[in-house]
Amino acid sequence: MSAPVLTFFNNKGGVGKTSLIYHLAWTLADMGKSVLIADLDPQANLTAAFLDEDKIEVLWNDPKPGSTIYQAVKPLTGVGDIANPLLRKISPNLHLIPGDVELSGFEDTLSTEWPGSMGDNNLYRPMRILSAFWQVMQLGADQIDADIILVDIGPNLGAINRSVLIATDYVVIPLGADLFSLQGLKNLGPTLRSWKSLWKKRIDNWNDSPDANGHPDLRLPDGGMHPIGYLCQQYGVRLDRPVKAYDKWVKRIPSVYRAAVLNENPPSQVPATGDPHCLATIKHYRSLIPMAQEHRKPIFKLTAADGAIGGHAGAVQDARRDFQELACKITDLIEALEDI
Repeated sequence: MSAPVLTFFNNKGGVGKTSLIYHLAWTLADMGKSVLIADLDPQANLTAAFLDEDKIEVLWNDPKPGSTIYQAVKPLTGVGDIANPLLRKISPNLHLIPGDVELSGFEDTLSTEWPGSMGDNNLYRPMRILSAFWQVMQLGADQIDADIILVDIGPNLGAINRSVLIATDYVVIPLGADLFSLQGLKNLGPTLRSWKSLWKKRIDNWNDSPDANGHPDLRLPDGGMHPIGYLCQQYGVRLDRPVKAYDKWVKRIPSVYRAAVLNENPPSQVPATGDPHCLATIKHYRSLIPMAQEHRKPIFKLTAADGAIGGHAGAVQDARRDFQELACKITDLIEALEDI
């Protein structure tokens, strides 16, 4: 039995994705879930949120097999095999597969093996490499009996992200209230459907090949990539950009999501308020963000000793409630889909 993989993805950056995953991971762990976080963004910003620079420097400058996501898959670039991941314990219910800036070097390997996985023979190595991220994450999940795996990836449609999405059961799409997020959404839906279809062809090709009989223990991900909804980042009002400029893009999101991601034919205008596909509107929390980063903890764990007093104290409680509601909504959706 494999742990469900939930990836937060938008090929447009700057939508608060990493901060969202960080807070959701802590929330799920506080709710008693066993959570594994996998930082598969070569920029490793999520790792920097959990670990201080001294610990990251040791990981990168004195690497050990499996000490980061790249060190776990690196043997595949030679003649070796996947290394068991060395998880970093953040809390009793929260563990991390650290990211690595060197992961970008794995992009060429993944690109090379993609066409090779549709050959007639010698398919084991290409399929092993293309599914390497899923293999590593499931090895990590087995170590802690994880209930869920949360994944952060970079904002692009490259070979690394394709292999991450192959490993993904469920997708949440963070969005901003702007043209760029909307355009990214239009590109994202067709790309996910294409990757899903192409991976299914590779699974079918593998199952029909002699190599499958020779490697019966090789487990492969389904590549479900099921979109369970989107998150809209609350906009901050700027004097040079009136509220109606933001509202224009927010109102377009429900129709574009249905057309581009769900491949439906929606009416031209779907009400933005109460859209069931909108999981939440993520608040800015303004000055609480740098305060939380300084003390290396989630917003909702800030205390008066950290400076969360007065109006900040109320915002801390609001953040706790907001993320608990979001965590419950996401887990309910996943549990319902797992039962189907």
